Amino acid sequence: MATLLDPFHYAFFVKGVIVATLAGGLCGLIGVYITLRGMSYIGHGLSHAIFGGFAASSIITVNYYLGAGIWGLASALAINAVTRRRRIGVDAAIGVVTTASFALGVALLTVFGTKGPSFDAALFGSIIGVSSADVWILTGITAFTGVAVLINYRALLFATFDPEVADVSGVRVARVDALLMLVLSLAILATLTVIGVTLVAATLIIPAVVARMLTNRFAHMLAWSTGIGAVCGFIGMNLSYHLDVPSGTTIVLTGTVAFIAVLASTGGRRLSRAARREVPAQPVRS
Repeated sequence: MATLLDPFHYAFFVKGVIVATLAGGLCGLIGVYITLRGMSYIGHGLSHAIFGGFAASSIITVNYYLGAGIWGLASALAINAVTRRRRIGVDAAIGVVTTASFALGVALLTVFGTKGPSFDAALFGSIIGVSSADVWILTGITAFTGVAVLINYRALLFATFDPEVADVSGVRVARVDALLMLVLSLAILATLTVIGVTLVAATLIIPAVVARMLTNRFAHMLAWSTGIGAVCGFIGMNLSYHLDVPSGTTIVLTGTVAFIAVLASTGGRRLSRAARREVPAQPVRS
């Protein structure tokens, strides 16, 4: 027990645990909407797009959150605008916008170098790179996302499952989609320091998929996914310290273990349900 509690004597570890837990819960919450919309790839894509902003910010010495945040949000809105034209599929739009941004980021860092967070930390996450500012920023983003989801609960639900009918019914789907892209971009931006570019998509998808296998009610799915993400973040960060492995890696592996455990306990019976894009039973009841 002393061995398990020993790292909590270090301020950097405590900050890392707080950020990892908040990041896991935040990604789990947003991941429900992303997964049910059939846009699982967008988390992976946006994290790569934001890496381009990370590179540009470090070169021109602009605040990371400001530069990468604007870059990421612009990429998200560009993807959303392209896909709404319906001539290009969402996967193709994500692929074009985000891979180009990531490639630009790598090119910029290769040519000019970096003056900010290390390249490896941005790719795989780092427990050491968490600052007090990161804690407060992520706390604010988590609170903002929670309030936004609560206020727009029914609109988000309607736009997720039947956007065309929602638009006709008076729901401003374009505004709802923009809100979702905003909170997604902010979440990815705030979690890159712990999870990293290459693995942040998994923290969005795994908790939501596990939650979908556990429940058939939308409100319960939100709660389960948020809780699973938070627990995986907490356990993963502790494992990162004791195993001396990048934090993003251990957080994702913890989520993978949870997925395998649920899959084994249900005998795979509910995996097909998790793969279907359908309205869960009694979706608007809490």
